[in-house]
Amino acid sequence: MLRVRDDDAEAFAELVELYHPRLVTVMHHVVGSADEAEDLAQEVFLRVFRGRKKYHPKAKFSTWLYTIANNLALNALRNRQRKPVVPLNLRDSGPLGPRPVEQLAKDTGAAPGARIERQELAAVIQDALAGLNERQRVAVVLNKFEDMNYAEIAEVMEMSVKAVKSLLSRARENLRLALRDYIYMEGVPSDNGAPDE
Repeated sequence: MLRVRDDDAEAFAELVELYHPRLVTVMHHVVGSADEAEDLAQEVFLRVFRGRKKYHPKAKFSTWLYTIANNLALNALRNRQRKPVVPLNLRDSGPLGPRPVEQLAKDTGAAPGARIERQELAAVIQDALAGLNERQRVAVVLNKFEDMNYAEIAEVMEMSVKAVKSLLSRARENLRLALRDYIYMEGVPSDNGAPDE
């Protein structure tokens, strides 16, 4: 980043190449849309470039980057609540919608049953993440997907370490409740309160 600050275009390209995939993944988990995540990641790098002259290495570069990303993602989520948008995937439109045979032909690498189970589980986990409030979701994504420790998350989210611990604890409990039908302990499904039959 210091080279970027000194107007080294090649250094900026290296920075984008290094962090872009991870940033898009994190943003996707936070906002729930791959297209929006890509747009937000581009905006993050635009802000990094515009703010390069003001950069001073007080913490790790990734912490500064994810602070910018966090603020943009939270703003996007707030804007979405104020102005809801219904996405339209033009590739899936038509009189009969997507053609199932063509969809299945795209992914022939795994057994159909295993592929469907993975897709269902991924959808359930994504729904559980989406069910968290925005701050919990950001904290979980930074902790689990970016391996940030409590202090790094606290800096990105501008909170105390104690507040991050509390936030993650509540988030884990909410996820545990949302995923209780999918959590197995020693091969036995968790007790979700249903009577034995």
